[in-house]
Amino acid sequence: MLRIYDDVLEIIRAAAPLVHELRKRSPNLADQAERALSAVPLRIAEGSYSRGKNRAAHYHGGAGSMQEAIGAFDTGAAWGWIAPLDPALRDRMSRARAVLFKNAR
Repeated sequence: MLRIYDDVLEIIRAAAPLVHELRKRSPNLADQAERALSAVPLRIAEGSYSRGKNRAAHYHGGAGSMQEAIGAFDTGAAWGWIAPLDPALRDRMSRARAVLFKNAR
């Protein structure tokens, strides 16, 4: 299992209030953010027990899902539905995405 697995779970805990706030204004966008964030640890878990190209595909998908979550929060902030993503949380999300992308090669 990649060491960032626990970090990703912490990211989800930190982002949960944003998802709940977003749900008040845009249930569809909140659902998309929730699904994207939920996919990341699932992809890490599945990729950890896969081989070769399957492993890479799971990690690559996890990186894409993390970027999708960032995009969902940026979109919600652009609409004025939620506050902009905290820079520290964005940095943690970006680092997790980078680790997944690196391991997808």
